[in-house]
Amino acid sequence: MPPDKKPVTPDTPVIYKLVWSDEFSGTAVDTSQWNMETGTGVNNEKEYYQAANATVENGNLVITAKQEFVGGASYTSARMNTLNKVSAKYGRIEARIKLPLGNGLWPAFWMMGSNIKALSWPNCGEIDIMEHINADDLIYGTIHWNGGGGHVQYGDKTTTATPGDYHLYAVEWNEKEIRWYVDDKQFVTANIAANINNTGAFHLPFFILLNLAVAGDFPGQTVDQGKLPAKMYVDYVRVYKAQ
Repeated sequence: MPPDKKPVTPDTPVIYKLVWSDEFSGTAVDTSQWNMETGTGVNNEKEYYQAANATVENGNLVITAKQEFVGGASYTSARMNTLNKVSAKYGRIEARIKLPLGNGLWPAFWMMGSNIKALSWPNCGEIDIMEHINADDLIYGTIHWNGGGGHVQYGDKTTTATPGDYHLYAVEWNEKEIRWYVDDKQFVTANIAANINNTGAFHLPFFILLNLAVAGDFPGQTVDQGKLPAKMYVDYVRVYKAQ
């Protein structure tokens, strides 16, 4: 069992207690914890999501993007979520991930409001803990919500010299703010105190998602075929609650 954690921000008088984790120590994805999505992506992506592209190997979840024709799409990959199985409202949510590099690749570790089916997006809110595109050295952290007149977003990016190595991606989230970290180095903070700017969505439970998209609005439509199959490795996902 992973240990509890002290906060990254030293002036925060809180200890984070582990409340859930998937260490991917079995032989297959644990479907009591994860829902495997099926179908084509959104955002003008080119992949078809299917369960077969998510495997567990050597203590890692492995999401593989391939060039193959399924469901009218030119590529396959996997997207999985914990809706109605695991959720978090505040706390620290983290994952240790090794990203694939190549034009057209768009891996993400993120969250959406558990009320998405009732409210739809962006009303439910979205927390992008980590997004990466292509072979860039940039890591993005962003929130999306309905600011009162429609979709708005806020976030920032940071650089890493070794985006293709394992890194720890996390948010620390409380009733006042959401803070983003790469390897415990903070790079952006979003103010959600007192529902400022209509941020009430971020005071409700969220579920976790992991996926590897191929092409789309963010990375562009050019796919480097020489980088396929591409693999996203997830060592673990952990959720901590403030004590």
